[in-house]
Amino acid sequence: MTVTEILEYLQAAFPDAGLALDETEPEPLIVIPREQLREVAQFLRDDEKLHFDCLMCLSAIEMDDELHTVYNLYSMKHTHKVSLRCKVSKEDPVMPTVTFIWRTAEWHEREAYDLMGITYEGHPDPRRILNPDDWEGHPLRKDYVPQEKWHDIPLTTALPSDEEKETVE
Repeated sequence: MTVTEILEYLQAAFPDAGLALDETEPEPLIVIPREQLREVAQFLRDDEKLHFDCLMCLSAIEMDDELHTVYNLYSMKHTHKVSLRCKVSKEDPVMPTVTFIWRTAEWHEREAYDLMGITYEGHPDPRRILNPDDWEGHPLRKDYVPQEKWHDIPLTTALPSDEEKETVE
């Protein structure tokens, strides 16, 4: 099935869900409102015609005042794939977890939380996965300001001034 056919099939099953096709990306993807994510994701996995049993990747992206989660899905049975995008505002970066649908989302969602600050409501283990638990901020956000120290360890090094550069040359 093509992405357009998958979208049409989903729109027939969820006529009021507000699903849309985004063709501005390198590959077209389906945009899903956060309120519909769990129900649509469950359908994508369980429907025999779709059978998206594999979450290949989950990525978090910052775009202007929004944070996006992109889900790359694959059906091993039907050998078709689709990408989904779910958007949240930076002021309310909470979306539902899909860990009960695709187990591999457990680590992917932890990484997206740790680096981008998206909280996945209902996640079974919402700890940081790459940074220490007491790390401040989310390092891949555009507005991230690095800590100067962590446990009295200096983390930032001052760049040499123009005068210091000249003395080295």
